[in-house]
Amino acid sequence: MSFQIHVAGSEFSFPCGGEETILDAALKAGIELPYSCRKGVCGNCAAKVNGGEVSRGIVNAEAVPEGQELLCQCRPLGNLEIAPSSWRLIEPGARQRLKAKVFRHTLAAPDVSVLQLRLPAGQRARFRAGQYLQVLLADGSRRAYSMANAPHESDGIQLHIRHVAGGQFTQQLSSLQSGDELEVELPFGQVAIDPGASSPLVCVCGGTGFAPVKSLLDDLSKRRSAREIALVWGGRDRQGLYMREHVGRWQRSLPGLHFLAAIEDANDAIEMQAFHGRVDAALATVAIDVDCTDVYCCGAPPMVNAVKTMCLQQLGMVPERFHSDVFAPGPAP
Repeated sequence: MSFQIHVAGSEFSFPCGGEETILDAALKAGIELPYSCRKGVCGNCAAKVNGGEVSRGIVNAEAVPEGQELLCQCRPLGNLEIAPSSWRLIEPGARQRLKAKVFRHTLAAPDVSVLQLRLPAGQRARFRAGQYLQVLLADGSRRAYSMANAPHESDGIQLHIRHVAGGQFTQQLSSLQSGDELEVELPFGQVAIDPGASSPLVCVCGGTGFAPVKSLLDDLSKRRSAREIALVWGGRDRQGLYMREHVGRWQRSLPGLHFLAAIEDANDAIEMQAFHGRVDAALATVAIDVDCTDVYCCGAPPMVNAVKTMCLQQLGMVPERFHSDVFAPGPAP
């Protein structure tokens, strides 16, 4: 059975089957809503649901604002109206499935691979800074990774892949060689950061959450952005900040960039003259005007949740100014 889902404040509706999530149905109908992990973890797809009941999948209770539902996990039991924080129509043909060849595979840290892919001549990867792709594996499953290159570097794709013990794609990484082919689909993810804005921006990342932040800052550098930007990058030890050379380049090309490293290992923190502790504690030392500053946070769910709590509950930031990309492990839905 199919139900009609109406987007509040508009004349748009779309069909949604009873076994289909509202987010999947919206994307299929060409309506892009805010989302990231699609696993009920990040809370980016939270929206008010009016006029009917839904069935719910497994969700992270901390990610669900009071009175809202996670559209990636709820299925309609009747006709509904949804009131997302934002939405837009997807451009026809925006999603691409491409055959990419491995150009270079290097280790940026003992547990982080940097995979540089090249596309066939004449093909370009169309995406916005901060979006991600899905690698299609031989068994039909998928793995999601953020593009670390800026959109103008569209003849190739750079991925930062953390090694996961027992991970299916991790096990393939060691045997990948130059010329090997991967099938990818892109772009995924709704990015709410406006690259043309002039308001202050704070980027917070941990681990390979650096990848989408790198894409965003490379894009802003290309645009010669003059906005005030604070980058708070955290890791357990110095190896967690695996591409620090890029920070120096941004400091030269982005005059408003301020960098703060947060290292949990005490010896490494002293040696690097970094903040000793977690990124959420480091963020508390950054002067933030919550009325006009956007925060963009990327990394593992516990880290993103801690930063979100700091911003919304302790600093008093409105939810609309907090944007996140949660790296929830496992197959991409």
